[in-house]
Amino acid sequence: MTTQQRLERAVRRVQADARVPALSVALHRSDRSLWTCTVGDSGNAGHPLDADSRFRIGSVTKTFTAVLVMQARDDGLLDLDDPISAHLDVPAHGTATIRRLLSHTAGLQREPHGDVWDLLVAPDDAGLLADLAAAERVLPNNRRYHYSNLALAVLGQLVAKLRGGTWAGVLRERILEPLGLHATTVEPTADAVVGYLVDPYSDAARPEPQLDLGGAGPAAQLWSTAADMARWAAFLTSPATVDPGALVLAADTVAEMYWPQTTTDETLWSAGFGLGLILVPQGKRVMHIGHDGAMPGFLAGVYGRRGGEGTPAALGAAVLASSGTATEINELVHELLGLAVETDPAEIRAWAPGPAAPEAYRSVLGPWWGEGFAHVFSWHDGALQSRAVDAPADRPPSIFRPLPDQPDLLRTVSGREAGELLRLTRDAGGTVVRMHWATYRFTRVQETFDGVPVSTG
Repeated sequence: MTTQQRLERAVRRVQADARVPALSVALHRSDRSLWTCTVGDSGNAGHPLDADSRFRIGSVTKTFTAVLVMQARDDGLLDLDDPISAHLDVPAHGTATIRRLLSHTAGLQREPHGDVWDLLVAPDDAGLLADLAAAERVLPNNRRYHYSNLALAVLGQLVAKLRGGTWAGVLRERILEPLGLHATTVEPTADAVVGYLVDPYSDAARPEPQLDLGGAGPAAQLWSTAADMARWAAFLTSPATVDPGALVLAADTVAEMYWPQTTTDETLWSAGFGLGLILVPQGKRVMHIGHDGAMPGFLAGVYGRRGGEGTPAALGAAVLASSGTATEINELVHELLGLAVETDPAEIRAWAPGPAAPEAYRSVLGPWWGEGFAHVFSWHDGALQSRAVDAPADRPPSIFRPLPDQPDLLRTVSGREAGELLRLTRDAGGTVVRMHWATYRFTRVQETFDGVPVSTG
């Protein structure tokens, strides 16, 4: 079976077994054409199901709001550790920090005040903030993970105020247009599918009502296609590939978003939250990064894959379903990402000779000893690197960059001891004879902490 046949079979199996009226799937990767697959019926007589059919993506919307927050941070409009009251006039819970709201650790109740899901009436922008006076802080700040639509809705209002517009307008201008996500909209369009609740005891299905979330829109309002969402997932894991000009967000900032802030289950550690992103470890240093979504009649899974042998750049998958209870689709998105790599891995690039290390760093190359352990320093891809001799092969090296106008003082920009300084000491001839990394001494021979070579006995 070909890769595409295996992918399609997995999609068709879930559509049939989970009894999903309409299922739309897309797989994005930088080294292949976009792959799409649709199965079922849109429920919309005027627009049969196809790759352009639009589904509600629910809480995947939160990832867009999170990126807008990080844009504002990078533009100097806020600090992640600012209390929300530093930027919004709120009647309560003003001490909740932006970082905690992004990572669902601020303790805010799950939903906006009132019986939104019973009455199907959502507050407007002003009402959402005014109603904070009646909303609970159900847990102390930073006690533990507690998912909150209210938290991300508040952040959407924050972004709108800081940019002097509406959340929808800022989203369109600063993300959707630059990335070419033209099928992602705040309102449903004529080609939208119908969302259903499927009877578990018969083959009956009933359309669900669609709620305009108003002021809570930044948490779950958007509609989109699987193709748009697969591209979005690819951006979240390979921003430098999908957005090489950093029109939306710098790659380093996106990487900051998927550093774990909390685990979602303290006993399993099988998933976590970064800054607005769900993190799902897959083993062997592979991480799936994105978000799930749910609204009446709809479920969505939108994830990209980072790390691991054979993973191509910009690998993202989206699974959009017109059933509000077919939770099997939550696993399908991860299965598709795994299948793509297993059956059609990225090509292995041939090695070719490159430039030698700059003369100033050639005497650094080779083995050094620090804290009693051996490390090898090398020069690859235009940077000084280091690996512990006994480190697992799949552990990334430490990478160093010299400080401006200080070639003998380098910052560790990634890997072990990230952020720490590496200081070089040279002899009269300019050869590096000693180094200090994170203040620990590194020498060419193994020494005790008081500087005696261990070989002397």
